[in-house]
Amino acid sequence: MTIGLSRLHFPVTTLGPGKRIGIWFQGCSIRCVGCLSPETWRFTRSKIATEALVAQIVPWFSLADGITISGGEPFDQPEALSALLRTIRQRFQGDILVFSGYSYTAISAYLDEMNGLIDALVSGPFEQQSSQTLKLRGSDNQVLHLLTERGKANFGDFNQRLNDKEKVLDMTIDEQGMVNLIGIPRRDDMTRLQAILQQQGHHFAPITK
Repeated sequence: MTIGLSRLHFPVTTLGPGKRIGIWFQGCSIRCVGCLSPETWRFTRSKIATEALVAQIVPWFSLADGITISGGEPFDQPEALSALLRTIRQRFQGDILVFSGYSYTAISAYLDEMNGLIDALVSGPFEQQSSQTLKLRGSDNQVLHLLTERGKANFGDFNQRLNDKEKVLDMTIDEQGMVNLIGIPRRDDMTRLQAILQQQGHHFAPITK
C-alpha cells in the first residue's frame, strides 16, 4: 500500500496532548476556504510505501506521546489510512488523533472498518466565518469524537473552551529555508503574522494549489 504524503514532523506540540508525531497526507478534495495548508490540496502521483513511511517515524516512537494525522484529507485515501493505522498499532503504544474535513456521517463506514485504530477524531469542514472558541478546532462546527477509552482519557480535556494563554502554533524551518506553521491559528493570526514579516522585509511566495 502507498500513501500520498506531504510531510512528517516531530515534535508537534499544538495538535493534541504531549509531544506528537505529525503526519500530513497530500491531497484534499474538500479545500476549505481559509485553510492553513493549501499546499497539501494538490493530489500527486508521487507516493511512499506504508512500511517506508513507518520506518521513518519509528525512531520517534520512544519519544512520542501520540500521533496526529492531518492533511490534506486523510479520508480521501481511506485504504492507505487504514493500512498505515494498522501498521502503526503493531509498534506504537501512544494515542492516535485524526483530523478530517468530512462529517462523521460521511466517513462512518470507514470508521467502522477502522474500529479501535483511531482514538480521537476531529470531523467537519473548516468554516472561516464561524466562531472559534473550542480546543483543537479551527471552527466551532467541527466535532471532537472520543472513540476509545484511551481517547476519552487523553482528549477529554479538549472538549473545553480555548484558553487565551495556550500555545497554538509551532513553527519549523527546513534545510531549504521553507517555513511551516503547525497548529490551529486563531482569527486573524495569519494576517497579523504576514504584516509583521512584511514590515521586516520578508517576501511571500504564492502557494501552488
